[in-house]
Amino acid sequence: MMVISIAMLPSFCVSVIYHEASVARAFLSIILISCFIGYLLYKICQYNAQQLRVRDGFLIVTLCWLLSTIMGAVPFVVTGSIPSFTDAFFESASGFSTTGGSILTDIEALPRGILFWRSFTHWIGGMGILIFAIALMPSLGISGQNLAVSEAPGPSLDKVTPKITDTARILYITYFLFTIMETLLLMLGGMNLYDALIHTFGTVGTGGFSSYGDSIAHFNSAYISIVITIFMILCGTNFNLYFFSLKHSVKTFIEDTEFKFYIFTVIASAFSIFIILMHSGLYSSAGDAAIDSSFQVASILTTTGYATADYEQWPAIAQMIILLLMFMGGSSSSTAGGVKIVRIVILLKLIRRGISTRLHPNVIETIKLNGKQMPVDTVSAIANHLFLYIAMIFFGAFIISFENTDLMTCFTSVITCLGNIGPGFGTVGPSENFSALSDLSKWLLSLYMIAGRLEFYTMFVLLMPKFWSSNR
Repeated sequence: MMVISIAMLPSFCVSVIYHEASVARAFLSIILISCFIGYLLYKICQYNAQQLRVRDGFLIVTLCWLLSTIMGAVPFVVTGSIPSFTDAFFESASGFSTTGGSILTDIEALPRGILFWRSFTHWIGGMGILIFAIALMPSLGISGQNLAVSEAPGPSLDKVTPKITDTARILYITYFLFTIMETLLLMLGGMNLYDALIHTFGTVGTGGFSSYGDSIAHFNSAYISIVITIFMILCGTNFNLYFFSLKHSVKTFIEDTEFKFYIFTVIASAFSIFIILMHSGLYSSAGDAAIDSSFQVASILTTTGYATADYEQWPAIAQMIILLLMFMGGSSSSTAGGVKIVRIVILLKLIRRGISTRLHPNVIETIKLNGKQMPVDTVSAIANHLFLYIAMIFFGAFIISFENTDLMTCFTSVITCLGNIGPGFGTVGPSENFSALSDLSKWLLSLYMIAGRLEFYTMFVLLMPKFWSSNR
């Protein structure tokens, strides 16, 4: 509560700067009340600290994300920007989970302080929760590594240094540097500081909230599109690789299987869509087609969700490529969501081994990644994750289908929320939003966004009776 309330201070300052007195008062009240309650709870718990078990990390992380989402929704409701708590919770969940899906139909009408807070939740959610997990909870006797593994996006959180706290510090230095660099570059492209910060938060956090209804297309700038495309790709890359490349050499990137597959996917997809767009005659300028195809590929693959064009107007084959990218996501240990590239790589290796075993039953072939043999348990966990991921998509789509909407909307609304992507197809496409869905669907998709951000096993563990057994 203290961390999230303090994180509202920049939004309070923005409200003051733009003379939004009522919004500033609302933020100040929320900050003071939340800090007081949080500090009171901290003092009560401080003298009752005990060594917690690994399973407690799952409960703490899940509760912290739910509490953060609830607190994040309060400014929307109190200021009247989003009167419905259901809609406010959805918008807050979308922000903290870095999904970027919205229920707002007139974004520009909101106060600047509220829009800043809305986008700042992306920056907090991108890697911000690790501050709590690694820096604060160990003081209460909880292992930072256990919590980091419970929360971190991707199959595993690699430690680049012996201490997990040092690892977090290095990741955050990289995160801050990207934030500063992109903000400055966007300002060089003509953005004011306010717009530059908002769109930087959405990029480095791979979230996608914009202060304009038509997203990045509002600026109609090739320079801005290129800058954001580059930073989306950078932030969809495994952050550990940046440290190892500085410590050793840039060959670290070249030798990493996941990175090579990630870059190949970006280039191959962007080039394919570029050829399709030029052949379709939708673009008269090759430069515009190249920029839009590259931007949308990077935006969907890294689960950022920004838009420079309405890809639903593109040929069906281009839309199919976009849909396939929605299932993939960015790299492990990045701010991106989705299934993650490393799991796709392992799955392809698993399929190849299955075919090889059929041809040569007596040959024992192991699954390797970066020259190292993958443990059988890890490969099995990845296969289970992918099966559960698909099962959750079908279950969610079944529930959404009760709204009697089109099939594409049913499936892609779930896919885009579970993968923390943002726009989908149909009534939740890049030119529309989630406002038309019922409250039940919004609550379901809100939980899907949080579950997707936590790799959903973290939340599912809490549903197991064994978790609550006093003997474990």
